[in-house]
Amino acid sequence: MGWSPRKGTRAAQKLPIDWEELLEKSFLRKVYAIKEEDILPQFIVNSDQTNVVYAPGDKKTWAETGAAQVELLGGDEKRAFTVNVSVALDGSVLPFQAIYTGKTSLSCPSPLSPAYDDTKSYGFRFEPSGTNTYWSNHEMMHSYVDNILAPYFERVKAAAKRPPSQKTIWMLDVWSVQRSEAFRSWMSKNHPTIILDYVPGGGCGQ
Repeated sequence: MGWSPRKGTRAAQKLPIDWEELLEKSFLRKVYAIKEEDILPQFIVNSDQTNVVYAPGDKKTWAETGAAQVELLGGDEKRAFTVNVSVALDGSVLPFQAIYTGKTSLSCPSPLSPAYDDTKSYGFRFEPSGTNTYWSNHEMMHSYVDNILAPYFERVKAAAKRPPSQKTIWMLDVWSVQRSEAFRSWMSKNHPTIILDYVPGGGCGQ
């Protein structure tokens, strides 16, 4: 029938014109904080959020060879959840936070799910977003910091025999919620020892 597998593509995001300057400033901010606050590798955590699609597929279907437009049945379906993943500079992996669409725990994995107890024992958190999307929000960020990030920093500071006043660094991207005045003010009030270090946007990467 003259069909062949086809897949759409898109152009990669372009780097900002001043990307080298942005990275240099980011580097110097880290150097200054690490030196002045005597920050150890385990006191530096890099976080990122990603959506996990239940059945991602490969966006391919069968169509006539050479066709300019290829319709994909169900291609706009996106059943997913968000995972907040963090790794410390010494290689330690923090517990994950998984966020699901919905307002109650019924939106989250069942306690009867295989390995559920194991994940909870490691400190993983399964939380409803409280909204009609699976994306994180202020409340979810507060929960992540209060229940995962801050307790981790407390443990490693105690293990290193450092005082509670020891400063730490949290690397995160420039997503609007994370760089908002509301979130930064909340962090300053509730977790003043955590330095927010924003990774330059526009493809500079984490």
